[in-house]
Amino acid sequence: MGRTIASAEGATRPVVYWFDRVGIVLIHVGTVLALLRPVDGGLILMAVLFYLARMFGITAGYHRYFAHRAFRTSRFFQFVLALLGTAATQKGPLWWAAAHRRHHRYSDTPEDLHSPLQRGFWYSHLGWWFGKANDQADLKWIGDFAKYPELRFLDRWYHVGVFASMALAAALRGWDGFLWGYVVSTFAVAHATFAINSLAHVYGSRRYETSDTSRNNWWLAVITLGEGWHNNHHHYMSSANQGFFWWEIDVTFYVLKVLSWIGVVRDLRLPPPRVLARELVGEVAGGAVVETGALMMSSGAAPSQNIPE
Repeated sequence: MGRTIASAEGATRPVVYWFDRVGIVLIHVGTVLALLRPVDGGLILMAVLFYLARMFGITAGYHRYFAHRAFRTSRFFQFVLALLGTAATQKGPLWWAAAHRRHHRYSDTPEDLHSPLQRGFWYSHLGWWFGKANDQADLKWIGDFAKYPELRFLDRWYHVGVFASMALAAALRGWDGFLWGYVVSTFAVAHATFAINSLAHVYGSRRYETSDTSRNNWWLAVITLGEGWHNNHHHYMSSANQGFFWWEIDVTFYVLKVLSWIGVVRDLRLPPPRVLARELVGEVAGGAVVETGALMMSSGAAPSQNIPE
């Protein structure tokens, strides 16, 4: 995985730890408060736009780029993706990508950070986020990106993006803008993202006989801009598209494709035909849909040429 770094910068910071946990609770309280107040079309539009932008920061940036290196880009746009990801209030890019690589390495085994098979639905959905054991980035999983000082800065000071998102929402529409643009949309982004850890390992169909419980779920794909094709993803993790076929909606990939046309990103990795055709459930299990799995021994990282030039 390239040059590795043994541990995260600094020890656990108690103030930050509790600030983040209280913040998660307040986001839920604030969402209820927003729903009890008068709302108009402009506020709903704000929530939708903030949701889409920050969800893209997670799906294209944190997930497909930093965790799986599914495409290449410049160092500048790499920083933009990282900053946009921090605005989603899901901690820093190195922490997120390191945790995700570990998930793929140990998927649905006791070492998996958020397996519903091992620790139950609610722990896999949200409970794992509260644990001190998962608070610091384990940089040995993400040494290829940890060498960039600007990414290490954002990973340590990820609240920069959070506060920027809050300030923008409040500047646009005041208190209600803050509630809808930041709080409600953060609530939605968080639970949609976490649903991939939980629901996408419980509900849906399986095209490929992966050695875990990953599933394809079309409605999760819609609300997460393409992440719901989770069985596809566990079958071929380094692909820029998770919807492998034209009827599988993958908005993140559509945007990446447009960005590739104008030179912002390049070298989008796609699954070759031989990958699409192998390990189909019907071939492996005689046509029966397999409901359980075991271990996918892969870190999910692509070759090192995906690092920015």
